[in-house]
Amino acid sequence: MADDERSTADRHQPVLLQRCVDLLAPALAEPGSVLVDCTLGMGGHTEAVLEQVPGARVVGIDRDPQALRLAGERLARFGDRFTAVHAVYDEIGDVVARLGLDGVQGVLMDLGVSSLQLDEAGRGFAYAQDAPLDMRMDQTTGITAAEVLNTYDERELTRVLREYGEERFAAKIARSVVRRRVERPWARTHELADLVRACIPAATRKTGGNPSKRTFQALRIEVNGELEVLERAVPAAIEALALGGRIVVESYHSLEDRIVKRAIARGTTSSAPPGLPVEPETHRPYLEALTRGAEEADADELVRNPRSASVRLRAATRTRPTPAHLKTGTPSITRKEERR
Repeated sequence: MADDERSTADRHQPVLLQRCVDLLAPALAEPGSVLVDCTLGMGGHTEAVLEQVPGARVVGIDRDPQALRLAGERLARFGDRFTAVHAVYDEIGDVVARLGLDGVQGVLMDLGVSSLQLDEAGRGFAYAQDAPLDMRMDQTTGITAAEVLNTYDERELTRVLREYGEERFAAKIARSVVRRRVERPWARTHELADLVRACIPAATRKTGGNPSKRTFQALRIEVNGELEVLERAVPAAIEALALGGRIVVESYHSLEDRIVKRAIARGTTSSAPPGLPVEPETHRPYLEALTRGAEEADADELVRNPRSASVRLRAATRTRPTPAHLKTGTPSITRKEERR
């Protein structure tokens, strides 16, 4: 049976599914309430919300056309309660505006690479399966991992591996990548996995899982501009929330979680200068945290769904409008975006 013919429910088990629904449901109780699922994937979280909160509508955003098609088939039974949008999730403000919505009641982000992308060998995300070095979440646009490996200089490659993969041996791997591409261009995932393994000392390889995982993570983040998108997306999602609306974000590595933590902390902390006898109204927090720090998967979830091992969940609710002096402007276009 071809992958596309398999049930999407069989191919993907959403992480912390019920916890996400429970956090979002109070804000979606009124008929016509809208949730924006910013990372639709194969629609598991959205399906659960539509089943358990019968008055809610969901707008599902994804940059991956294959995910949109599969999720659309899965969710077709909900009719006009579900709307699919092909976009990158930092465009949430534009999406909400185009749909004529004056704020939404919920936002969900399940970050990182999806099960669909990991399990599709031809996408090049998985180091355990040989495939072209692609790694684009949207294969209709942007540079591939092979292009990164074949065109970035050694210094830039080292930066990508060190910053996005937190790879201790970034410089050695980058040097080897550049040296090897002189002989023939990078094209396949197994070639990269073999080179990374050779660059990492045997003693280090004994722990920490596959030695290629940090390099593959770094390249995926670079190819898709994931952290740059997330830096814009979380504030934009908060601004899209109506009063009483809730945002729930699942992160899978420290770089993502740090961005989410910072954005939520900004909204849950007074912006008044220290020492003032009375806190001015304009400096009061505009978010209230719904989780104490970051929540992790419990033992039962880890058994059911091993991919939940690294999840960190944070959630907050909007309590008042964002003060004008704290609203972020439109970020400037980065060098990475200009290339894309």
